[in-house]
Order: sequence, then structure tokens, then C-alpha cells
Amino acid sequence: MKKILVTGGAGFVGTNLIKKLLSKGHQVISIDNYVTGKHENELKGCTYFNIDINDKNITDKLNIKEIDHIFHLAALARIQPSLVNPNETIEVNVKGTLNILLLAKKYNISLTYAGSSSCHDGLYGSPYAWSKHAGEQLCKLFSEVYDLNTSICRFYNVYGPHQLEEGDYSTVIGIFERQYRNNQPLTITGTGEQRRDFTHVDDIVGGLYKCMDKEFKAEIFELGRGKNFSINEIVDMFGAERKYIPARKGEYPTTLCTDDKAQKILEWKAVKNLNSYIKNVIK
Repeated sequence: MKKILVTGGAGFVGTNLIKKLLSKGHQVISIDNYVTGKHENELKGCTYFNIDINDKNITDKLNIKEIDHIFHLAALARIQPSLVNPNETIEVNVKGTLNILLLAKKYNISLTYAGSSSCHDGLYGSPYAWSKHAGEQLCKLFSEVYDLNTSICRFYNVYGPHQLEEGDYSTVIGIFERQYRNNQPLTITGTGEQRRDFTHVDDIVGGLYKCMDKEFKAEIFELGRGKNFSINEIVDMFGAERKYIPARKGEYPTTLCTDDKAQKILEWKAVKNLNSYIKNVIK
């Protein structure tokens, strides 16, 4: 049994990861400032702290020395809000990551960082894309200079239980589920021909979990399904009415995972299908 710290543990991916860790018998601690995390996501068996990752006094509030591994998931994770509030995005995603890496370095704790596939479409399309790549570079810096064991898992479009359905940080599948339940047209930005690689959160969690107990130096793993769909095709799966709204700045035409390093090194592969998930939603 290990003692594991999850930053952003009350959020979407964090909650699903903590479920997995608890099921495997690990002791889990979460820190979250509850800006996008939710108290209702808290799980019995996990100890939760309302702490911001930029708090310089984290060690005064919990015993970092006893931690065996850190999953650093806390971030502001959407493109559009980053265009409006670049300062906040960089403050959280870059300075917050630096603060957590400094803790990991101080006590020599291995760390897995939640990266983003947004870097494939250029670093300067949004503050979000730049900030997440900067976090990856910090991991590499700490691995090279301080020999810290770090790994990076890049996410694509993640969906599944506990996803946000409302607000600036909601996911497209989450929005569609809410609109479908409420008998509303599903809103499509632009033409709807933009294609996305949708990966179920259970597959993401499986990839994160496999990074524990291994020695890495900022090794990057792409956790994508390897198949993409247009937004129009997603709406077709729901069989719902649609409503087109103007395209938004910073959106990419295509995301698709073509890297198989995770399969080779972690023995990981995404297996859950989006169309099967949507069929269950419709039921």
C-alpha cells in the first residue's frame, strides 16, 4: 500500500483516479481549491484538503514527507477561459506546477503530470496550450537537473462520470449530455466538422496508474483513443436536434493520438468506445 497525493482530487479526472487508487488499497490524500472541483465528488476513504497548489505552506498543512507518489492533475483546463484570463491560467498551470515540483524535489517523491495534446496544434494558439507545455518542460527540467522521477500523460478529449456539464470548464460530451436530458438542441460551434479524439476517463486513469512504480525522466505518454469523430457525428449518435453557433477562437481542426509509446512501455491501450457510452446515456 502506498500513500498518494492527488492534486485536483475533487475534479473530473481526479475523482475517477481516486476511485481506482482506493480500490487498490492505497491511502489517498487530495488537495483542491474547489474552483472547478466539487465537494460532492469527495469519496469515503480519501482525505481532502481545501488547499491551492500555489500555497507555499502546503507542508504545514499535510505531511508531505510520507507521500510515495504525486499525481499532479490540478489545472485550469480549457482553451476559451484561458483566452479571457491568461494571467490566471498561467498562474495556476505554470507557477502551481512549479510549486508542486519543488515539494516533490524536496522530499524526492515521484510525480506524474497531466499534460495536454493541445501542444500538437501549436503552443501559441492559447495561453492554455502554452501553459500546459510549460508544465511539461518544468518536469523535464527537474528530471534533468535534480534527477526527479517524473512522467507526463497527455490527455485528449476526456469524457465520462463526474465530467463538468456546465460553466466555462465543461466538456463537450458533458454539455451534450445535459442538453439531451433537458430536451434541448445540441449546440455545435462552427461547422461541426472539427474532429476530436475522445478518450474515456477510465482509460485515462488506467494509463496514469501504470506510471507508478516505474523510473522515468519526464517520459511523455499520449493517452488517446487513436480514433476521432467530428462533432456532427457525435450529435448523430445522440439522435438529437442540433443548433449551430459561431466558431470560437483557438479551437483546433483535428485531434488524434497516433503515438503508441504508452502501449509499448506502459502496456496500456484505450479500449472504451464513445458510441457505446452514448448509447448508455440515451438509455
